[in-house]
Amino acid sequence: MSSVAMTKQIAGPGAARAVARRRARQSAGGKGGAGANRRPGWVTYAILGFVLLVSAYPLYYSFLLGSSDAQTIAQNPVPSLVPAQHFADNVSRVLGSDIQFWKALSNSVIVATVTSFSVVVFSTLAGYSFSKLRFRGRRGLFVFVIATMAVPTQLGIVPLFIVMAQLGWTGKLVAVIVPGMVTAFGVFWMTQYLEEALPYELVEAARVDGCSMIRTFWHVALPAARPAAAMLALFTFVGSWTSFFWPFIVLGSENPTLPVAVQLLQSSYFKDYSLILAGVTLSTIPLILVFAVAGKQLVSGIMQGAVKG
Repeated sequence: MSSVAMTKQIAGPGAARAVARRRARQSAGGKGGAGANRRPGWVTYAILGFVLLVSAYPLYYSFLLGSSDAQTIAQNPVPSLVPAQHFADNVSRVLGSDIQFWKALSNSVIVATVTSFSVVVFSTLAGYSFSKLRFRGRRGLFVFVIATMAVPTQLGIVPLFIVMAQLGWTGKLVAVIVPGMVTAFGVFWMTQYLEEALPYELVEAARVDGCSMIRTFWHVALPAARPAAAMLALFTFVGSWTSFFWPFIVLGSENPTLPVAVQLLQSSYFKDYSLILAGVTLSTIPLILVFAVAGKQLVSGIMQGAVKG
């Protein structure tokens, strides 16, 4: 007896019709109709291509202006789609200017790397604690952490600067690194991920086997959190790399990061947009390299976590 007929006898004709429709959709998908293994059509590729062009055009527009000169930009602010021949000259002017480009580049690398690592470590620890440990006040503390995301960052700039001045950290990279070592978004992200991706039975099994709290976190929770931790590290790296407001206030022009150094390219009375946009393009190249190098590993880690989940 077929499963459809058996379902009709047990659950009624309505359930039998639902089973028949589901089987029809599955068979249509297996023949190339609407299954999960069906290759996307030209409409999907057209939409993805359009989104890619819209996303990449601002960077290409910066490159176009960076390859032009000030006189051409003043006459025609909207350049042609063909780059001019002055990009190498503008890059040489940026590297030879007094903004300390290489020092700013190294400062951005240090700040973004250290901040990403610390945010991932502390957010994963906090996420594991909030999702799998049972202690008094857990929910209230978690709600308080999430509520801090509603406070604008600008409201804490003045007291934060006073604290940094009293510690003698103004003008030093530590004044940018320490306030960003953990974020409320990172705690929320890891808590929600570990809540679903890490079964509580695995934690109990590790404890039964004699693992301490730290060993349980290292051998059980951390491997399960790797896909979400990779995404959090990438988001934090990009956010730290492009951060301008707080580094501009606490570091100044003596020890800048890249966004602050690029801002210093403009003078008080004249803005050479070809020079500024050449600096913007140079500051974006490291991010593109990070995505190119880590993109494949990141996607594979996410897919691995999805399959395991």
